[in-house]
Amino acid sequence: MKRLTTRVAIVGAGPGGLLLSHLLQLAGVDSIVLERRSRTYVEKRVRAGLLEGGTVDFLRAAGLADRLDREGLVHEGFVFRFGARAHRMPFTELTGRTVHMYGQQELVKDLIRARTAAGARLWFDVPDVELRGLETDTPAVRCTVAGEPVEIACDFVAGCDGFHGVSRRSVPPGALTTYERTYPYAWLGVLAQAPPAAEELIYAVHGRGFALHSMRSPAVSRLYLQVEAGESVENWPDERIWKELHTRLDIDGAPELAEGPVLEKSCVALRGFVTEPMSHGRLFLAGDAAHIVPPTAAKGLNLAVADIKVLAAAFREFYETGDRGPLDGYSAACLPGVWQAQEFSDWMSRLLHRPTEGPVFDERLQHARLEAVVGSPAAARNFAENYVGLARERTPARGGRP
Repeated sequence: MKRLTTRVAIVGAGPGGLLLSHLLQLAGVDSIVLERRSRTYVEKRVRAGLLEGGTVDFLRAAGLADRLDREGLVHEGFVFRFGARAHRMPFTELTGRTVHMYGQQELVKDLIRARTAAGARLWFDVPDVELRGLETDTPAVRCTVAGEPVEIACDFVAGCDGFHGVSRRSVPPGALTTYERTYPYAWLGVLAQAPPAAEELIYAVHGRGFALHSMRSPAVSRLYLQVEAGESVENWPDERIWKELHTRLDIDGAPELAEGPVLEKSCVALRGFVTEPMSHGRLFLAGDAAHIVPPTAAKGLNLAVADIKVLAAAFREFYETGDRGPLDGYSAACLPGVWQAQEFSDWMSRLLHRPTEGPVFDERLQHARLEAVVGSPAAARNFAENYVGLARERTPARGGRP
C-alpha cells in the first residue's frame, strides 16, 4: 500500500472542496482532494446558477472570478408573475447588491483549472474512500487511486462530498443530531438551447403550480416546473414540458417563452436538512454534506462558499498560530447563517408553490402574501435583503470566530 501525507484531506471535488483546497494553498497549507466521480462528470453536472454578491466578491478576492466577470450575467432584479400580472422586485435598488447568473458547473471548471495549473493533488475516479481515526490525532484516508491502494495520513479531513457522501456517514451513530423537512412537491428542471424570454428571472405562481424561468447564457435557458413529489422524468416528454411552461409563464403583454432543444431534464426532490454540529473530532463537514436547502431561494452554493470561508480561515489560524479555537468554533460560526437560509428558503417555497392541502383557503393566503411582498416597501426590502444574502451576512455567530 502506498502511503502519503498531507495536512488536510478533502473529500469531494465540488465547488466547496475545490475552493477550500485553493484557499489552503494560498495560506501555505498542503491538501489532497479526492473525488469519486470523473472529471468529465463533475464538470457537466448541472446545479445551481445564482451567486450572491458576497459570494462573487469572495471569489474575486481569491483570484477565481476572471471568467465569471466576463461571462456571468449580472442581475439587479427579478419578476414575480401571479394573477396574470407582472411585478418587478428591484433588489439592487433596495439593497445595493447584485447577483450573478453563472452555472455551478462553470465555476467547478474554473476551480479545477486553477487547481490543476497550481499542481494540486486532485484525484478523480476514487469511489472507495474510507475515513479512519477521526476521533484521534492521527486520522487517515484509505482509497484506491489509479488502481493502487493508498493510505493518506493527515491532520484533518474536510467532508465536502454532498448529502450522499461518505464523510457524514463515517461519524458514529448518535454523535450528530439531524433535522429534516421533506416537501410534498418536486422540481422538474430543464436545460434548453433556447434564448431566455426575459433578461431577469421570472417566478411564476399559477393555479397549476409554480414555474421558474432562469438562464445560463444569452442562448441557454434553465426552466423549472413544480411537480408532484416522486414524479418521474419519463412522464414528461418535451412537448408536455413546453406546453406546461407556456401555460404557467406566458402572460398578455410579455414576450412569449422561446422553445428549443432540451439538453437535459431531471426531477429534484425538495428537502431541508441540517446536521449539528458540523464537525466531529478531526472531521469538518461543509456544504451539502452538512445541510440541504430547497432550491427555491438559490442558497445551496452560496452557503457552501460561506462554510468554506469560515473553515479556510480557521485552518489558516491553526497552522499559523497553533490556535484551534476557530476550528472548535466552526459549527457555532456557521449554523446561525445556515438556519437563517433554511428559514427564508422554507418561507419562499411556501410563498410560491401551489398548496397541496386546503387549496382554496391556502391559495387566498398565498395571494395575500404575494400582494404584501410587492405592495409594501418595508416587506419588499426585507425580502430583497434575504434574497441577495445581506440578511444572512448580518446573522451573528453563536460563539467562535468567523
